[in-house]
Amino acid sequence: MIFKTLRANIAVADSTFDELYPLHIRELADRHWTPVAVAKLAAEYLVQEPNNKVLDIGAGVGKFCLVGAACTDGMFYGVEQRESLTKLSKEIAEKYEIQNVEFIHANMAEITFSDYDAFYFYNSFYENIDTSCPIDEQVPIDKNLYRVYTRFLKNELDQLPIGTRLATYWGGWNEIPRSFELDGSACNGLLNFWKKKV
Repeated sequence: MIFKTLRANIAVADSTFDELYPLHIRELADRHWTPVAVAKLAAEYLVQEPNNKVLDIGAGVGKFCLVGAACTDGMFYGVEQRESLTKLSKEIAEKYEIQNVEFIHANMAEITFSDYDAFYFYNSFYENIDTSCPIDEQVPIDKNLYRVYTRFLKNELDQLPIGTRLATYWGGWNEIPRSFELDGSACNGLLNFWKKKV
């Protein structure tokens, strides 16, 4: 029902959507998972043509990808280093027969960025420096790792073709190369839209 509602372009409350998840996952929603309205806006910016491939970098429980897949004709891929979260995302996609989504259990560094047309990034490296609300104990608190990941992402984005789109939510902009220009923003500046210009 939730996904039919989204496909009909009817708003779905986060509290309703998050009922798809176990309680311990719902309790992390406000801090770690993209709100439905934000996911819809970002997905609509990123998908310019049917079957555009969108990569969510640090997909968590797959909320952005699931919403995006329901709201657009794009193909959504979520890369997540926690196997348990990838498994949960896959189970939801299969249960609700969402065909245009795929979840990949891997580190971002194992992904070929040039295989994708557009990218979504909800500051997934921040957990390497923030101790206030951990998802679990699997990811180490490591400032150096935060810097390494940020540099890696910036370098990968910089090598992408002109016209590549990126949406960032709660980002610090450190991961955005100069070859990308701000193309708009929403949600009081928390959601930013970027396009590669050079």
